[in-house]
Amino acid sequence: MFNALIDQIRSTYRLAKRATAKSMPLIDETLWRQATEPYRALQRLTKEENRRLRLIASDFLSRKTIRGAAGLDVTALIQVQIAAQASLLVLELGISQFDDWSEVIVYPGKFSAQRETTDHLGLVHTSRDVLAGEAWLGGPVVLSYEDVAPPDESHRQHYAHNVVIHEFAHKLDMRNGNANGYPPLHKGMSAATWKRDFMSAYLDFCKRIDAQRQSAHAPVPFDPVAAMTLPIDPYGSQNPAEFFAVASETFFECPELLAEGYPAVYAQLKAFYKQNPLMS
Repeated sequence: MFNALIDQIRSTYRLAKRATAKSMPLIDETLWRQATEPYRALQRLTKEENRRLRLIASDFLSRKTIRGAAGLDVTALIQVQIAAQASLLVLELGISQFDDWSEVIVYPGKFSAQRETTDHLGLVHTSRDVLAGEAWLGGPVVLSYEDVAPPDESHRQHYAHNVVIHEFAHKLDMRNGNANGYPPLHKGMSAATWKRDFMSAYLDFCKRIDAQRQSAHAPVPFDPVAAMTLPIDPYGSQNPAEFFAVASETFFECPELLAEGYPAVYAQLKAFYKQNPLMS
């Protein structure tokens, strides 16, 4: 009787999987190529990885609403560009990593967000920040399409820049609360090692940023070539959460820079994402 019950459960599960597959339209192949070919993080994928990513991105679009703001018409191309890059982070982890929220909001360009901070005296200060992207805890991901769109190769930055990867890395970080650079780790990963490797790299990076800022105010002229020696975007020095998100951008976009600059961080992200872009 027990075996019969197990067979019945398995049969029901297979039917449910087939029903889900039927309700999830596969992204058109021509549209998929058009949307993904310009992005270097996606160019590294093998044929099999690309096939699986297309399935996951199709699932992403069946679960999430992507809507425009400030008059932006969100086309099928924009939807697939976002879904493909977001799904890259969970290629080996599963789309369920993005559960518990349902919306992506896209502005034509950078947008402003009002912030409130409280100082040590208890006074509340209000400011407005101009952003390329933002991830809300339990809420939507907000993106600037001018930053989502494929980059002009003639103006490509030395540092990795991928706002989709950045904001969706924040979403993974938020799976255990506010973003702090410490997402839920997988079985077999060491929390102590993660914290040691990331904090060591973060503190070193902040020191390097401070040193460059001091040299910029030194009597000798600021050397822009020396500024290019940083392995990741200086924005990563803001706090540990931004360091994790910027390191994730670099991991997928410019893995050689991260592996050379902070090999321990690269190893941690390789274990976390279960991918190795250097080998692609």
